[in-house]
Amino acid sequence: MLLENRNAIVTGGSQGIGTAISLELAREGANVCLTYRKHENEAMAIVGQIKEMGRKALAVKCDISVFAEAEAAVRQALAEFKKIDVLVNNAGMNWDAVSWKMTEEQWDRVIDVNLKGYFNFVRQVAPLFKEQKSGKIINITSINGLRGKFGQTNYSASKAGIIGFTKALAKELGAFGVNVNAVAPGLIETSMLRENEAKDKIIEMALNEIVMKRIGQPEDLANVVAFLASEKARHVTGEVIKVDGGQYI
Repeated sequence: MLLENRNAIVTGGSQGIGTAISLELAREGANVCLTYRKHENEAMAIVGQIKEMGRKALAVKCDISVFAEAEAAVRQALAEFKKIDVLVNNAGMNWDAVSWKMTEEQWDRVIDVNLKGYFNFVRQVAPLFKEQKSGKIINITSINGLRGKFGQTNYSASKAGIIGFTKALAKELGAFGVNVNAVAPGLIETSMLRENEAKDKIIEMALNEIVMKRIGQPEDLANVVAFLASEKARHVTGEVIKVDGGQYI
């Protein structure tokens, strides 16, 4: 197993991509603390699945955009695991509108969750990783942070910010044995997509771009995250790895 006896935090682990990441890290041997904001029942179900694998697990309610709540979540993970080895910043949101109709609230909320939320957790674990001279940080961004997307200036800006954040962190923490990377998915089939009224149009548009002519699954992303969290990726840092089936080349 790639992550035997490692301890990981996964933000937004109660649904979709975050769930797939949490379960894959556990399959590879890691104990997992996952955060959630609204979906408590789903989070507890994932905790149960992880414990059935023989790993430790806990779910912590947390609005990642609130610094004190991020601090408390990491404190709970430390109390349970005694050490943190991996942070996966995954939780995020979108609130779409064209720029000339976007409200200040739409802009601020997406930036606060998608960008500040990542900083809030990094600020807690970076001193720990620096002191122990080891650690893995994986930030989930998006191909739309690389190319932009119509109607998503707030989301695209936040995801582009994560890329710059990742590269700067890699430079700051590399000397202490800490790897920092980002994973940029294209369209991934999650419950959010399946429940979208416009899902057929969204999928059709994406398939016209995707050279492999298939929609990505959460597991496609989780497998890459597990690799980056392991020592097999010990010489990889500051990278942005697209998992998009060639949607953006």
